[in-house]
Amino acid sequence: MYDQDRTIQLFTDQETTSQQLFSHLYEACNILRGPINQDEYKSYLTPILFFKRICDVYDEETQSLLEISRGDREFAANPEQHRFIIPDGCHWNDIRNATTDIGKSIADAMLGIETANPKTLRGIFSSFDDAKWQDKTKLTDERLKDLIEHMSKLKVGNKNYSSDVMGDSYEYLIKKFADLSKRNAGEFYTPREIVKLLIMLLSPKEGETVYDPACGTGGMLIEAIHHIRNITSAYGRIYGQENNLATSAIARMNLFLHGADDFHIAQGDTLRYPKFSEGGRLMTFDCVVANPPFALRNWGADVFSSDTFGRNIWGCPAESNGDEENLRAYREPFPRKNRA
Repeated sequence: MYDQDRTIQLFTDQETTSQQLFSHLYEACNILRGPINQDEYKSYLTPILFFKRICDVYDEETQSLLEISRGDREFAANPEQHRFIIPDGCHWNDIRNATTDIGKSIADAMLGIETANPKTLRGIFSSFDDAKWQDKTKLTDERLKDLIEHMSKLKVGNKNYSSDVMGDSYEYLIKKFADLSKRNAGEFYTPREIVKLLIMLLSPKEGETVYDPACGTGGMLIEAIHHIRNITSAYGRIYGQENNLATSAIARMNLFLHGADDFHIAQGDTLRYPKFSEGGRLMTFDCVVANPPFALRNWGADVFSSDTFGRNIWGCPAESNGDEENLRAYREPFPRKNRA
C-alpha cells in the first residue's frame, strides 16, 4: 500500500530539457524490444507514461497541501483538493514495490484509477486493450520491473516540466511510434509546422469554440489553446472527435499533459455518427479545423449520400480511393514523356 509518509519526495523546480525527456522515453522502447513488436510500443508506453504523470502530479499536490496546512495529512488526502483520485494500492509506488505478478498490479492500478475518476479518466487506460500486461510470455516480471525502475528515474510532474516540454515530448513519442512501425505518421500525427500554420490562419479568439472532427492525438486543439494564450478561457470550448479508440484516448492524455482540464473529446466515426448535437441538430462552432484521413477506402458514402443532417448539400464523393483517382486524372493529360 502507498505510504504517504515514506514516498512523498521533494520536487525541484528545475526543468528537464526536451531532449533529455526524448532520450529517456526512447530508451523505454529499448526495454520492450524483443517480446513486444514495434507497432505495439505505444500500447504499453503511452498508458505507463500517463500513469506515472498522474501519480507525480498527485504527489506534488499532496506536498503543496501539506505545506499550506502545516502538515495536516487529512486535509492533504481530501479528494476534493486533487485533480485526480489515486485509490489505495493504485499509486505508482505501489507498483514499484511489487515483486511478483507486476503486470497484474499495473492492470489493477490502471483500472482502479479509471473507476475512481469516471468523469475525467474513463477509458483512458482500457482503450489500449491490446496491451497484455499479464501475459508473462511477453512481459516477464523482470522486464516489467526494469521498465518501472527506468520510468521511476525521471519525474514527470508539473514542477519538473512546463506543459509545453511535456506535451512536445509526448508528441515526439507519438511520431517515433509511427516511424518505428513504418506506418504513415500522418494517419495520427500532423507535423507541428502544419498545425501552427492552420491555427494561425484560423486565429481562434478568446471565448470562441474550436472543433476538430478528425482530431487524432489532439495536436490542433492544443495549438488552438496556445493561440488563445489562456487555458482557462478555453475551458469547455474545445471539442474533438476521433474514430480510433486508442487514438482518442491519446488525445485526452495529450490535452491533460498540456495542462488542459475542461474539454470534450468523443470517440466514433464523425461522418456516420457525429457525437456533438443539440435538439436533433448538429452543434455549430466558431472555428473548425481538421486534417482528415485522406485516401480512406469504404468511408461510408452510402450513409453520407442520404445524411440525415444534410451535410451532403454539395454532393457525395465516391466510396473508392479518391486520392488515387484524382492523381490519375491529373497524370493522364500530361504523360511523363511530354513533361518539361
